[in-house]
Amino acid sequence: MIITGAGFELEAQSDFIIYPGASTQTETFITRHPLNEQILFASANTIKFQPSFFISEGVYVSEDGGLTWSGSDTCKGPNIAFHGGDPGIAIDKSGRFILTRLGRVPLSGLYSHYSDDKGVTWSSGYTITTEDLERATVVTDGFANSPYSGRTYASWVRFAPPYPVALTYTTNGGVSWITPKIVNSQPISRSSGGDMTVGSDGRIYVTWANVTSSSPFTETNIGFAVSSDGGDSWRVNEGSMPLNGIQGILFEKQNIRVNSTPRIDIDNSGGPYNGRLYIVTTQKNLAPAGTDPDIILYRSTDRGTTWLPALRVNQDPLNNGKIQFFPAIYTDKNGGVNIVYYDDRGTSSDSTGVWLSRSLDGGETFSDYQISDRNFKPIPIGGLGQGYQGDNIDITGSGDHLLPVWMSNASGIYQIWSKRIPLSAVSVKEGEYDNASPAVFSLAQNYPNPFNPSTVISFSLGTPGSISLTIYDLMGNLVKTAASGYYSTGEHQVRVDLSDLNISSGTYFYTLRTQAGSITRKMVVMR
Repeated sequence: MIITGAGFELEAQSDFIIYPGASTQTETFITRHPLNEQILFASANTIKFQPSFFISEGVYVSEDGGLTWSGSDTCKGPNIAFHGGDPGIAIDKSGRFILTRLGRVPLSGLYSHYSDDKGVTWSSGYTITTEDLERATVVTDGFANSPYSGRTYASWVRFAPPYPVALTYTTNGGVSWITPKIVNSQPISRSSGGDMTVGSDGRIYVTWANVTSSSPFTETNIGFAVSSDGGDSWRVNEGSMPLNGIQGILFEKQNIRVNSTPRIDIDNSGGPYNGRLYIVTTQKNLAPAGTDPDIILYRSTDRGTTWLPALRVNQDPLNNGKIQFFPAIYTDKNGGVNIVYYDDRGTSSDSTGVWLSRSLDGGETFSDYQISDRNFKPIPIGGLGQGYQGDNIDITGSGDHLLPVWMSNASGIYQIWSKRIPLSAVSVKEGEYDNASPAVFSLAQNYPNPFNPSTVISFSLGTPGSISLTIYDLMGNLVKTAASGYYSTGEHQVRVDLSDLNISSGTYFYTLRTQAGSITRKMVVMR
C-alpha cells in the first residue's frame, strides 16, 4: 500500500479485515490496554439475518499490537439471546475487559459484562439502567497519578424528555456500577450522541450535539461538560460551539444515514500541547466548512473554559463537492493529532475511501493521507432502519503505529477493516507541512531568522485568492495576523513587526492559509 500526502509517498502495510466471518459487522470501535500497548480490544455491532435474526457484539483481540487478531462475532456474556448490540468497550488498568451493550425486549436498557481472560468468557450482564437510551461510550482512567485511577465510566443520552446526558462509573471493574447521574439537567434542546475522554489528572470531559426537535434533527450546537470530582458534579456549557450538522440522509451515498455526533480526545502525552482538548465533528454551510460536508476541529487550552476558532481539517479545496464524514480522533503518545474519516476525493461521488489527517503542531495544521487500499460504495443494510450502515468509525495507537478501524463492504459484506500505520509514514519534518504543490502556492522561510523586532515573510500564489498569514505561539495561541485578504497571482512579501507585542524569546509558528490548503513554518524571536 502507498500512503500519499504532504507531497511524498511511503510504504505501509495493506489494510485487512480483522475478523472475517459470516456476520455483518458495523459501528466499529477499538481501545487498548492503558499499561500494555500491545493488547488491543475491538468491537462492532454483529448481525446475522439467517436462519433467524440475531444481533450481538463482536469481541476481537490482538496481543501483538494489531498484527494478528482472534475472537468471536458473539459476546458470550449471558443472556446471549437478549443482547442488543451498540457496544462500548474498555480495558482497565488491571487488564480486565469491560463491555456495555443494549438489551433487547423485554430486557431493554444498558447492561455490562467483564472478562478476565481477554474476551474468551464473560460475566453475566449487570443491569446499569432499564431506560431507553442511545449507545453508551465507555472510557477508563488508567493514570497512576489520577485520584480516580482504576475507575471506568460510561455515558449516554436518555431517550426521554429533556434528553439529557447521563453518566455512571464502576470502581470494581464492572462488578457493579453506581446509580446513573445526570450531566446536563437542563439541555437547551435534545442531546444526541455523546463522547467522553479522561485526562491524566482524573478530569472527565463529555461532549454531545444539541439537535432540533423535529426531523431530520439537525445538530445546531456542541455541548460540553467537565468534572473534576470523578463525575459527581459538572461544569456544563450547552452551547460551547455552533454547529450546522449533516444528520439525516446522504443522498449522494445511496441514501445512507449520517450524523455529526462530536468526538473528543485530550493530549496526555506530556509534550508541548499536554492537556489540550480536541473536539471533531462534521458540518456544512457554516464557516470554516464549505457547501459540502467538511471535518471541523475545535481546540481548548484551558480545560474547555474557552475554545479556539474552528479549523477545517481536510485540506482539499473548499466547496469542491467532495464529501467527508464520520470523523474519529486519537492523540498519540507524541502529541500527534490523528483524525480518520470517510472521504470521496479519491473516487466517485457514490463511493468513499478512508483518509487520515495528522497534525504535529497541536491541531494548527494538517497533512492528509488516503489510508485505505480500496474504495467502496456504501449502501444501507436492509432491515436495520432507514439508511443504516453504521454510525461511526474509530482509531487508537499501539507502540509506533496507528490503528484505525472502519466498516466497509469491499468484501461483499460489511466487515471491520483496519491497517497498521507506522508513525514514521505520516510524520513530516520541519518545513514540510506543505499540502499543495509549489505551482499552487508556497511559503518561504522568514528572513532574518532569528529576528528582533521585525522580519520579512515571502510567499507566492499560483492563482489569485483570499489568504491569511498568522503567527502562533507554541501553545497554539494567536499572536498576530500578519496579512489577510485577496492577493493576486505571483510573489508577495510581508514585513512583520512584533515590537508592539509583549512576547518572550522563543520559537513561534507562522501559517499561510489559502483555499488550496495551508503551510506552516517555524520562526525564532530573540529579545
